[in-house]
Amino acid sequence: MRYRLLIFDWDGTLMDSLGRIVSCMQQAGRDVGLGTLAEDSVRDIIGLGLPEAIAKLCPGIDAQQADALRERYAYHFVHGDMPSALFYPGVGSLMQELASSQDVSLAVATGKSRRGLDRMFDETGSRGWFCASRTADETRSKPHPLMLEELLDELAVPVADAVMIGDTEYDMEMARALGMDRVAVSYGVHDMARLSASEPRLIADDFPELVDWLKG
Repeated sequence: MRYRLLIFDWDGTLMDSLGRIVSCMQQAGRDVGLGTLAEDSVRDIIGLGLPEAIAKLCPGIDAQQADALRERYAYHFVHGDMPSALFYPGVGSLMQELASSQDVSLAVATGKSRRGLDRMFDETGSRGWFCASRTADETRSKPHPLMLEELLDELAVPVADAVMIGDTEYDMEMARALGMDRVAVSYGVHDMARLSASEPRLIADDFPELVDWLKG
């Protein structure tokens, strides 16, 4: 393996949950009187912590309406009749393979809440793949690098031995702020131009290509 520690984003990198996130946020917007929020605008904030995402999505929103939007989004994500969220092709088998290796450790750095990530771990049976994780509500939101710093400290891995893997410039810039290697995937939220601007080592078009490269 090229690295001792592989740190994965969740939505848009491991899980194809983008349609679900957009649908839930649009319905939440209608619930609280904001109308149907533009799909492109919702996609752009995927990866940020939810408070930061709402602030960027709805500039000038007051605290009461922001709280209501957050609550309705969470409700629809858990209970709503929304598009399903599944792992991207190859993720299940290849992550199990990586998790069983003695040469590498896996972690998650996500804009999800702890409650949301734990729910995904339980629903997908993937908790055992990872030795550590950080969520936006227990540290700083991306692109601030604090969640990566905390993971490196917890696992006692130097920055040179770790890589951040994600689908947004928020993932890439978080890693670049620490001088950490970063690898992007092209099938998630942000386009090639935005990802390339952060100078990733690789932009992979699918998950098997990513894992082949990580294996050296």
